Amino acid sequence: MSLADKQCVPCRGGVPPLESPKVQELLGQLETGWALNPSGHLERMYLFHNFAEALAFVNRVGAVAEAEGHHPDIYLAWGKCTVELWTHKINGLTESDFYMAAKADRAFSSHD
Repeated sequence: MSLADKQCVPCRGGVPPLESPKVQELLGQLETGWALNPSGHLERMYLFHNFAEALAFVNRVGAVAEAEGHHPDIYLAWGKCTVELWTHKINGLTESDFYMAAKADRAFSSHD
């Protein structure tokens, strides 16, 4: 089962963030482009031909995020969109962050 097929699990807090070896393992299962930003959050920029395509992607990711109960920070600009993920409740990464990242990739691959 791919990461995109797994269900996000709401974090209630009180759990430790993923350790670095597990983060690296899961990062290796994502599409090219995902990286850890200086805050330790998952981040990827997606490029589009115009604003309308980027906005449509934001709406697709937003719908998935709402269905999963896992809400990324999404930054929209002309021809690009950046998705940033981390579990706010623990200020770190959980497996669900990687599931949502893979779901964002799936939404991107369906934009054509």
